[in-house]
Amino acid sequence: MTRRAERVASAVHGAVQAVLSRGLSDPRVRGLITVTGVTVSDDLRQAFVRVSIMPAEHEELTMHGLRAAAAHVRHAIGDALELRRTPDIEFRLDRATKRQAAVLEALEKARQVTPPGEPVSERGANPPEGGA
Repeated sequence: MTRRAERVASAVHGAVQAVLSRGLSDPRVRGLITVTGVTVSDDLRQAFVRVSIMPAEHEELTMHGLRAAAAHVRHAIGDALELRRTPDIEFRLDRATKRQAAVLEALEKARQVTPPGEPVSERGANPPEGGA
């Protein structure tokens, strides 16, 4: 991504987050929506907005609502940003945050199960006493 595209992506990120925090009138858009990142094409015509939606049961319906509201969001950020041409907005679901939380939870469970001072990799590796 070029330096100009990075600056536009940063501006679009803030503007989209501001529009979403004010709320959309679409009843399908529910839950906590966080813009996790924006990538803008080098020609500045397309902006790919990654969003995280909590709770998970609202993801599918909220994504339908966001995709339907993309033109409205584009118009709203066009008013906020002084660009010659406002990029088209495409919303994409970002599940990376949920995967990271699952990994951290699994690590915490493993830490709680393992007695202090015993490495996790050595549990159950000792052969039984009196064996062959």
